[in-house]
Amino acid sequence: MNIVVDAYGGDNAPLAVLEGAAQAVSELGVHITLVGDRKALAECAKEHRISLKNMSVIDCSSVIDIHEEPTEILKSRRDCTMAKGLDALAEGKGDAFVSAGSTGALVVGSTMIAKRIKGIKRPALAPIMPTAKGYMILLDAGANVDCRPEMLKQFAIMGSIYMEHVMGIASPKVGLVNVGAEDTKGRDLEKEAYKLLTEADIDFYGNIEARDIPQGECDVIVTDGFTGNVVLKLYEGMGSFFSHELKDMLTGNIGGKAAALLILSKIKAFRKRLDYTEVGGGIMIGVQHPVIKAHGSSNGKAFFNAIRQAKKCVDEDITGEIARALK
Repeated sequence: MNIVVDAYGGDNAPLAVLEGAAQAVSELGVHITLVGDRKALAECAKEHRISLKNMSVIDCSSVIDIHEEPTEILKSRRDCTMAKGLDALAEGKGDAFVSAGSTGALVVGSTMIAKRIKGIKRPALAPIMPTAKGYMILLDAGANVDCRPEMLKQFAIMGSIYMEHVMGIASPKVGLVNVGAEDTKGRDLEKEAYKLLTEADIDFYGNIEARDIPQGECDVIVTDGFTGNVVLKLYEGMGSFFSHELKDMLTGNIGGKAAALLILSKIKAFRKRLDYTEVGGGIMIGVQHPVIKAHGSSNGKAFFNAIRQAKKCVDEDITGEIARALK
């Protein structure tokens, strides 16, 4: 299996990318195709004693910045590392693609270069997030600000397939984000989507309010990209807030430190569940080949898990499962 990786996407590239890629080659048995400056990558690997065994390079020195217009990936930045990586994916030179670069550019590039699965109206950005009962997938988390009801139905189907085949959850429950549990609540979008989800071949839980999402009643959370991005950012912010508050409580004085020693294993387990590096990234679901968006501040561990996530998507034929479900 060959995973194409944007070697210059993210704040810690290329070192973190090389670290994650080397670990993936060693532990997952995959081949990695790096997209980036061949000479600079070789020098970085040599300096940090990182093996480039079972890795090849698509030589490219141009990188699209997060502040540039996303559509430039199709115009002035057509030769950037992200575009070249998506080209390789579209041409069958790789089985999946991983990047921690510009989210907007990856959305545009995935849709226009890697292409959608036939029948999919819009791909969705779908991060995996922790809950009280495990993990859930949120879609859309920002790829499509404006959505139609039938798009939310497709998001629900794709999310269900991912959670079943990749996360191992049988009959995942699907919740529709709304301002109340009643089927009469919400805008026309939610009301019409509710009807479609009721008729779909999924385990539809019904409407779910934002406050109930972290409780883990649903495995698949469906909404439009605007609302989903707000949920995502608030989720991340509250996670950071709780982590810092917990740290202050347990390290602020002698009593806190003593208490911390008694529950150290539980603290570590809790922090691990909040750690985005454990999951890898969000999937651009609905594209013809798996595309994983790693966090912009990903370290080597996060890149390894993003590659592992991509491999799992290929192993489980997620795109094929989605195409068959649409038929």
